[in-house]
Amino acid sequence: MIKYPNGQKTKVTETKSPIVNYKNRGLLFEDEINTSNEYYRNTNKAVIYKKPTPLKIVKTGNNANNKFCINEAYFEKPSTTDYNGIYKGMYIDFEAKETKNKTAFPLNNIHAHQVEHLAKIIEHGGIGFIIVNFKMLNEIYILDGRIVKKYMDGETSSIPLNVFKNEGVLVPQGYIVTVDYLKAVDQYYFEK
Repeated sequence: MIKYPNGQKTKVTETKSPIVNYKNRGLLFEDEINTSNEYYRNTNKAVIYKKPTPLKIVKTGNNANNKFCINEAYFEKPSTTDYNGIYKGMYIDFEAKETKNKTAFPLNNIHAHQVEHLAKIIEHGGIGFIIVNFKMLNEIYILDGRIVKKYMDGETSSIPLNVFKNEGVLVPQGYIVTVDYLKAVDQYYFEK
């Protein structure tokens, strides 16, 4: 109990640590990719979109403003990857991830079915990769799906940063195109 000069008594309560919610991590990064994709579409460089997550609608109705809305839904099946589209006549498919780790990308940040999906895209002649924002380093890399699969199938829990530096491509970041990942795609897939 604390007594203030005005005579009021205030009970001191113990504050608990906030619960950390990882649900929306990476949304800012995805917003930057979405902005870059919009620029690519507007300049006719590529047609790439964020894929919607498949939902099964269970209950609908009207809200207080008499607008039709979804009241209950659930994820119908696991989604594959975040983005897909066409670039230079090639199908492109990739997963966007973000990590605060400064030395490696933890493989528990990506699902095995997503890596399998990327492997199938590559097997059928498409371009498949992950794009990883190493947030604490302010560095973004693309890494081919075959390399990700090799690590996912191995006896390791992460992909070291030096693999991204040596086998991936650093993504340029800028003002007009925030995350110019297509320059990295050009370097990795078209300039070899």
